[in-house]
Amino acid sequence: MTTPVYPAARLRRPRTTAWSRAMHRETVLTPADLIWPLFVTDGAGVEEPIGSLPGVSRWSVDLIAARAREAVALGIPCLALFPNTQPDRRDPVGTEALNPDNLMCRAIRAIRDACGDSIGVLTDVALDPYTSHGQDGLIDDAGYVLNDATVEVLVGQSLNQAAAGADIIAPSDMMDGRIGVIRQALEGAGHANVQIMSYAAKYASAFYGPFRDAVGSSGLLKGDKKTYQMDPANSEEALREVAMDLAEGADSVMVKPGLPYLDIVRAVKDRFEVPVFAYQVSGEYAMIEAAVAVGAGERDALVLETLLAFKRAGCSGVLTYHAAHAARLLNG
Repeated sequence: MTTPVYPAARLRRPRTTAWSRAMHRETVLTPADLIWPLFVTDGAGVEEPIGSLPGVSRWSVDLIAARAREAVALGIPCLALFPNTQPDRRDPVGTEALNPDNLMCRAIRAIRDACGDSIGVLTDVALDPYTSHGQDGLIDDAGYVLNDATVEVLVGQSLNQAAAGADIIAPSDMMDGRIGVIRQALEGAGHANVQIMSYAAKYASAFYGPFRDAVGSSGLLKGDKKTYQMDPANSEEALREVAMDLAEGADSVMVKPGLPYLDIVRAVKDRFEVPVFAYQVSGEYAMIEAAVAVGAGERDALVLETLLAFKRAGCSGVLTYHAAHAARLLNG
């Protein structure tokens, strides 16, 4: 193909007017591309602002229902729930994850009562919000996270959430083999239509700090998570993780964090041609808000440009704490 040359080709021509830019736009962002993560806490009528996540709060179950109605009105198709489990309900083996009346299950039921099937509910499957040591699984005497013993608990946690009405189970623990066992358990329990969105490429990132504050695990965490979350230096390993999770029954996969790993999003999309989601994590959100606070950027433009970058890289959707704000902007 011969490359057109100036002046026959003027690449600025289509950029001259707003209508022309819109007509030539290759990537489109809508509220349907957004998943809104919400933090659940105990009590009634409670909104607890999170200091390290300005503009984000923990909500009691009754107010989570109100957020769900807001999301429906904005055109956001799905909520992602994360519990801030009270310290007295945490223990070394995450027993509270199996409680059918825990914060997560009560929030699922409240959203169902408020909105029926008009919005999806995605639930996190991992033990760090429930363990007294802050790790995502069971640990031995040396502090090493045990794979197979953890998977057994994750299966029970998944069935507990599915029974409460979860639409999408999202294992974020990074244990080997958990997708296949969870899929088999869901099928056996009559939850054939419950989806699995696997955190297939979740990195041991420095961007998670505010999230750990939000779920109450930051002060509890002993050691790090490098024996199960991925090394940020690796990309081929991410493709192996995705391949295994898809073979085991994942309906979609997630890359986490988001913007620093857009190369992984594109590689996964090109290799597997499956729905790929990304999580614009708490540290990414906090950096945007910090830039806005010191006048180094304008929030609306930063939010929309970063979300558009996820779509351009190949994402089917994005989990973002800016979801409601972005949806309002996109709705005009």
